[in-house]
Amino acid sequence: MTKKISSAIIALLFSQLYFSQEKPNSTTKEKQIEGVVITKIKKAVEQKADRTIFDFSEQPNLNSGTVMEGMKKLPGLIVSDVAGMLYQGKQLAVYMDGRPLNISSNELNSFLEGMPANSVERIEIITQPGAEFPATSGGAIMNIITNKNSQKYLTATYSGNYSFTNDDRFRSRTGNSINLNARNKYFGWQINAGQNYRESIMNSNQDDLAFINSDRINRGIFAKTAVTIDLGMDRLLLNYDFYKNGGDTNNLSSGIFQGNPYTQNSYLDSENYRNEAVVTFQKKFANKGQKLDFKASYSQADSQFNQEDAQQSQNVLDNSSVMKVSNFKVDYSQPLKILDEGKVSFGGLYEKQNYKTASFHEINLDYQKLNAAAYLEFQATLKKIDIILGTRAEDYDISGTAYNYNKNRYEDLTNFKKFKFFPNASLQYNFAKQVYFALNYNRKISLPSISVLNPNNTTFAGPNSESAGNPNLQPTIFDNFEAKLSAVDYVFIGYNVSVAKNQVVQKISRVGDVVVNSQDNVSELKIHNFNVGFPIPFAIFNTPLKELMKFNMNPDKLNFVYIYSAYQLHQLPDVTAKGFWVFNFMAQIILPKDIKFVANYSYLTAKGNYYYFVADKPFSNSLNLNISKKFMNERLNVSLFADDIFNTQETALHSISSVPNVYLSSKNDTRKFGVSVNFKIPTKNKNAKVDSNLLDKDKKDDSSSIPVIQ
Repeated sequence: MTKKISSAIIALLFSQLYFSQEKPNSTTKEKQIEGVVITKIKKAVEQKADRTIFDFSEQPNLNSGTVMEGMKKLPGLIVSDVAGMLYQGKQLAVYMDGRPLNISSNELNSFLEGMPANSVERIEIITQPGAEFPATSGGAIMNIITNKNSQKYLTATYSGNYSFTNDDRFRSRTGNSINLNARNKYFGWQINAGQNYRESIMNSNQDDLAFINSDRINRGIFAKTAVTIDLGMDRLLLNYDFYKNGGDTNNLSSGIFQGNPYTQNSYLDSENYRNEAVVTFQKKFANKGQKLDFKASYSQADSQFNQEDAQQSQNVLDNSSVMKVSNFKVDYSQPLKILDEGKVSFGGLYEKQNYKTASFHEINLDYQKLNAAAYLEFQATLKKIDIILGTRAEDYDISGTAYNYNKNRYEDLTNFKKFKFFPNASLQYNFAKQVYFALNYNRKISLPSISVLNPNNTTFAGPNSESAGNPNLQPTIFDNFEAKLSAVDYVFIGYNVSVAKNQVVQKISRVGDVVVNSQDNVSELKIHNFNVGFPIPFAIFNTPLKELMKFNMNPDKLNFVYIYSAYQLHQLPDVTAKGFWVFNFMAQIILPKDIKFVANYSYLTAKGNYYYFVADKPFSNSLNLNISKKFMNERLNVSLFADDIFNTQETALHSISSVPNVYLSSKNDTRKFGVSVNFKIPTKNKNAKVDSNLLDKDKKDDSSSIPVIQ
């Protein structure tokens, strides 16, 4: 029996799944329905040479809550307050529709929690950013794609969800969004807007010194607008995005300070705004492989945070910040006769960034960054071998002033003026279609997050807490190496190592009765990551191998379990590191009446190092269930979900950056139940023709634009 199962798995994964994933130019025939051509079936997950793509639009288990909640269910992704966002051991830079968000890490979680996941089409994690991506992309890029496809005349899609938690009392969460598209022969437009409301609770323990109960209400709204104008063969795109997130928190805390017990009642209020405008001109050529894009953008992010002491009725924190970023970039690519075939890409970027922070309306940080860059990259194919060689030249000029509270004076930041080259190389051997082995290398730089430079880097002031930014942190240089074997999008095994010089890390120490949170550079950090992922169709247990070999199946319509596992090790110069395992199991069962049941379980082993933190309990330990059904000719999709049904998701760790160690723990109301709906409002236009995406996107997304029947 074991031999039969093993043979069947191998046969299915490397033979039948291969045939089922043929592109439209293979033996798969196109199917036409009411004038709409279906050219590609969406896949839950795709493994490509430089990225992994997770579909959100057709996965109710991912799009039933907020973007942050959906992200936490992705295999291989670690999201935590202390480790930040890591994918397969690589620190993530977060983009939206091909553009960096340019918001500080303090506001990033609120931003992602304030956006409904059903407004996202897919998330791409680019594990090997090429030369055309900014060198500041660090180890990897998470690109959140919100754009939809447009059709002739008006179409609309509504998405909404409701969920609740019931720990100490009943709390509600809602999310709604609508997507409107219209097009005529001259231009097209699109509006995607939504809101999010969340009630939640968190209980924290700071080294048995302070116990904090945080009762929070968060609200968010967003609007993404786009207009595309056809100018003959060329195209002009205009984009404007607006986001607003805010929250009110009632903090009840008690503890011991200088030997005396105390209680504290505080009210926290935060408001975050982000505006971005983009103008893109795309020059088209008769040769579809030739592209020339000009893009100019401007964004501004405003943040305000206040903490009021309820007993004294006065503010103890009044922090604000403004970030302004403007840039202009040019990208050009064309086919080139290199070996069997090839392509050359080159371009440039000029960017200016200014960031100011204030405490009680007094400016205490004025940060400026000027960045000029140019890149050149060649791609070539020789029989079964694909080769990529490129480099990016970056010129940085970073300066500014910060207020030194210890010396009561303004001081200049440590200037960073450097011109550096950042090479990248990739070698891929294709055994067969969609079966390949790849070796990748790239060098990147990561500038310190603005929030860790900010002297106001604190979200709560209490007798036992002290937190501040470090305006003199230096950038981190990464050398990233990867080897990967992949087959038919779903099956892969890989190993990567990231070597970081001057890595920025968070350190927590204790001085008397005060827990101190600080940021520092360490000379070198190595992160090793081994990972493997593969599906096991349930059909192997009751179907003869001879019959299995006859199947021509779509794995997204199968009963199967997808298994992901990884081992990760963080090596620091002054501690003895211990690795940890990451496990994710996603089971899909198609019930009668085409009802889809999905169970997702994730688990990270404890006792491993996350930089200078050791997990006393797993950072991830939750079981999520989702059951969904499509109605009205698949225009209406309804799903019921239950997240963290055993209420096991909890953060418990200790910091080893100082002696004695500092123990921290927190528990959110992560167990929730709810319903999600997605309704494609019918259109009278029966001959609607799929058009290009309107919302601005990265140029590499062109090949993966997926038509959708409205």
